[in-house]
Amino acid sequence: MGKFGNSWQLMKTSLGILRKDKEIMIFPVLSFIACAIILLSFFAGFWFLGLPSMDTSPWLWVVTMFLIYFVLFFIVIFFNTAIIACVNIRLNGGDPTVSDGLRIASQNIGRILIWALISATIGMILQAIREKGGWVGRIIAGVFGIAWTYVTFFIIPVLIYEKKGVASSIRRSASLFKQTWGETLIGSFGFGAIFFLLALLGILPIILGYFLGGTTGVIVGLIIAFFYWAFIGVVASATNGIYVAALYQYATKKQLPSEFEASLIPPTIPGFSEKGF
Repeated sequence: MGKFGNSWQLMKTSLGILRKDKEIMIFPVLSFIACAIILLSFFAGFWFLGLPSMDTSPWLWVVTMFLIYFVLFFIVIFFNTAIIACVNIRLNGGDPTVSDGLRIASQNIGRILIWALISATIGMILQAIREKGGWVGRIIAGVFGIAWTYVTFFIIPVLIYEKKGVASSIRRSASLFKQTWGETLIGSFGFGAIFFLLALLGILPIILGYFLGGTTGVIVGLIIAFFYWAFIGVVASATNGIYVAALYQYATKKQLPSEFEASLIPPTIPGFSEKGF
């Protein structure tokens, strides 16, 4: 089975896990809520205390922005860790719960903090390059950002299951990506295309609302579209974490997830044919 076939199998397995363990979707929801609360808290503080200016207080501004980056990265990484932990339990024959994911993420809080610190630092550097480097800086930051994303694609499962240091984990993640670059790219772009097309359907309520109810119909359509897009975002985020965990199992055990538990794999994805791969 080639890279397309492996990717197809892994994508179906990921959707099968999501179907079997729907509670995994609570983690992206909690992540979004926590990030929203943090951002609102910071902006409320800025409103009452005044936002530090890059011109008048450059160091305070940098520290404030870094703190925001760090907290947001920590939240996202923590809940992604919970997703990957639940998927790993399922792929090894267990029946994961939300508490299992939170427990394993909490047990690795130190590693998550360190990785959030590094991620925030890289994020700040890339943002500075974008802002100060003009169009050349945006290209450089974009290329480096994409490369960094894939080099560290497996960083969370490596950190929590192989218990390596951060530098060793980055090298290990890069090595796993090198082994599975085809499946990683195909799966990432494949799910990206699927969820993009599904997200486009959210425009329909707005269009229908315009023709059926004018301004009021558009407002109703926007509300429906908002909740639809929120749901698609949650599913996409959960599926991405599941795919990372499934691909990590494949990369480390040299077996497709179907060889762990065939019942996870749905017969096909609606609208797609097995023969297409």
